[in-house]
Amino acid sequence: MLDFIIILVCLIGLVSSNQTIVRKFGLPQKYVSQLNLLLGYHLAFSFFFTWYILSSGGDSYGYWYYLMQQVEVNYTSWFEFFGTSTTFILWLNYYPSKIMGLEYLTGNILYGFLGFVGIRYLYVMTADLFPTNFKILNIPLFPLIFFFPNFHFWSAGVGKDVICFWGIAWFMYSVQHYRTSWWQALIALFFVYMARPHMGFSIVVAATIAILLGSEISKTYKISLLVLAALGSVYLSIGALQFLEIENFSLDNLEALADKKSGYLSVAGSSVDMASYSFPMKIFTYLYRPLFIDAHNIMSFISGFENILYLYLTLFIFRYWTPEALRDMPVFIKAGMIAFIPISIAFASSLSNLGIIMRMKNMTMIYFVLFVFFLISYNKNLRILKMQEKMRYFQRREEIIKDKAEKALNKE
Repeated sequence: MLDFIIILVCLIGLVSSNQTIVRKFGLPQKYVSQLNLLLGYHLAFSFFFTWYILSSGGDSYGYWYYLMQQVEVNYTSWFEFFGTSTTFILWLNYYPSKIMGLEYLTGNILYGFLGFVGIRYLYVMTADLFPTNFKILNIPLFPLIFFFPNFHFWSAGVGKDVICFWGIAWFMYSVQHYRTSWWQALIALFFVYMARPHMGFSIVVAATIAILLGSEISKTYKISLLVLAALGSVYLSIGALQFLEIENFSLDNLEALADKKSGYLSVAGSSVDMASYSFPMKIFTYLYRPLFIDAHNIMSFISGFENILYLYLTLFIFRYWTPEALRDMPVFIKAGMIAFIPISIAFASSLSNLGIIMRMKNMTMIYFVLFVFFLISYNKNLRILKMQEKMRYFQRREEIIKDKAEKALNKE
């Protein structure tokens, strides 16, 4: 009964807040219905995620019921679990699981609600900041991109992936609205860093670079934010180095770490021989696999369709890339892409298991998709503006000709 009450209260709160956030951004009312549909769609993935983990196994179940091999779980108090990575998830789960006794399905739904909030942050910024929409096979790219299955599956259940996805999206939202929400970025960063220290370090560095490159942020804010980001980067880098168990971020240390991680992850049924791949092939594997030929379960089969769409969208970069589009791009996409590139390179070099690749790229892949979508949208908007300018030109020309003809008639 307690499980049902908690889920119902959270569900009502999210439906109500969908209305509030749409009104806050001044968006059309139709977006409320779309967000509610997105919420129901995401909730369905929490049920699917539960079935998948119970059928196939996974760390998620151990996170909820404290059946972990990575850490000791015989602690008796809440704060004994406080720490980074796995222990942080156990710390988060202590009260809902151990004290309140909520079911694993309930835990997945609660984490799924967090994942939906992350998707909603990106959804409303896209609706608010993108100049126009674009259709592929007569289907609007927005909101289609927010229904991609992988974005929902890996952000719909108990685990570090949800915390990172939600936290990064919240952080990017706060960076985009830094004047009023800068303090929220600190809270979001806390969750990302505690779940995965190296991800927290990466997004701070990415946000710093995006702020420096952005033309919409005043110099006064840039200097203040740069100082804070620099201090934060130094502090977070220490924790990231300790978590990765390396002395510094030298190429030799990172390459050795990549080889070590790749060896650990090459024992599963979905492993690939990344060590023998060239660097471009590693990047291709990370971004666009599994394909249909790689499918070993239902999720990898679904991902095959999604990855083909990623590959198709990538081709638009070569056609629509312009310096002006990069200049006018919203800060949250700049920061997301700046984080996406080094993270993709690092994971492409260290992962050799397609299942884990699907999970890990989910945290930042959406920023790549939004990056491509913005380039397309920006270019289409320019074409519309040029067409409107031509129409105004010919309209003025016709008016001038008509005026001259009238004057000639009057003289006669």
